[in-house]
Amino acid sequence: MANLFSPIELRQMTLDNRIAVSPMCQYSAENGSATDWHLMHLGQFAISGCGLVIVEATHVEARGRITHGCLGLYSDENEAALKRVVDFCHGNGFAKIGVQLSHSGRKGSAKRPWEGRGRPLEVHEEPWQTVGCSGIAYNDEWPAPLSLDQAGIDTVIRAHTDAAIRANRIGVDLLELHAAHGYLLHEFLSPLANTRTDNYGGSPENRRRFVLEIFESVRASWPVEKPFGARISATDWIDGGWSIEESIALCRELKALGCDYITVSSGGLSAEQKITIGEGHQVPFATRIREAVDIPVMAVGMINRPQHAEQIIADGEADMIAIARGMLFDPHWTWRAATVLKADIKTPPQYIRAHSSKWLREQIR
Repeated sequence: MANLFSPIELRQMTLDNRIAVSPMCQYSAENGSATDWHLMHLGQFAISGCGLVIVEATHVEARGRITHGCLGLYSDENEAALKRVVDFCHGNGFAKIGVQLSHSGRKGSAKRPWEGRGRPLEVHEEPWQTVGCSGIAYNDEWPAPLSLDQAGIDTVIRAHTDAAIRANRIGVDLLELHAAHGYLLHEFLSPLANTRTDNYGGSPENRRRFVLEIFESVRASWPVEKPFGARISATDWIDGGWSIEESIALCRELKALGCDYITVSSGGLSAEQKITIGEGHQVPFATRIREAVDIPVMAVGMINRPQHAEQIIADGEADMIAIARGMLFDPHWTWRAATVLKADIKTPPQYIRAHSSKWLREQIR
């Protein structure tokens, strides 16, 4: 059996294989509620043969969205709309369904990428007051966020917990806490964004406090048998910023609180970052955390070839891989990988003729 297609257990959940569809924002929700687009987008991945599909960044507050089109789980309407999608995926596919809980912080109130990537909303576009760690704007072109006081921090913690309760009610199998890519939780972690002088700023221990309090609150409200992981940025790619050493310390504390896996990404805090990009450029970060913390890790970032994905798992560099853009380009990436690696996967009966076609298999090889 190909290592990539071996099962993996997280708490009482077993994934059929080590392939996950990474969370991918679609900017197509209505007031935070999933639409037919999400039914189509996530439904195709549910039947794709992968072990896990993680729903895009799902925001715990309306003010925590990135754009007007971002998904949320903070209202009854949001909950009902996402339940329809989760039920559809469970009813027609084989993959487990996860949700990534998120809060955009100072990077919210933004335009959809195709309307002006990386730009804040203008006055006529109904912007909202964002919140952040220290009241520092993302850059000179962005408005300053409102710095969260203790009451605001408590509100955000409660919002994450409430969203987790909603996720469980609609049958979600797994949760992931988004503490990466420069959004609110990452802001608190990084010394480049966190200039607070209270219990949430200054020392590394204080900067980790907010993330750990959120994780602990959600874990206590999430069923003990269901997995709960976290996505982090292993480094800011900026001198003096959040580092891999600090990431290791954070992951040790998350593990002690019951974290089941870490998705290891990087960057996103500042446009000043200097990233060396290439095939699997973030995998070494995942490996370091796996070895230092002894926790399952999910590797992400430019993992495009099935042979490369297989090597990552076979060599013990990571326990799972998650693919985003590659799945957008080819929603049947997992089927192709199974053909290349001579592995068996579950197939909808409606599509079984494709898998039984010798001619098609020869084209893939």
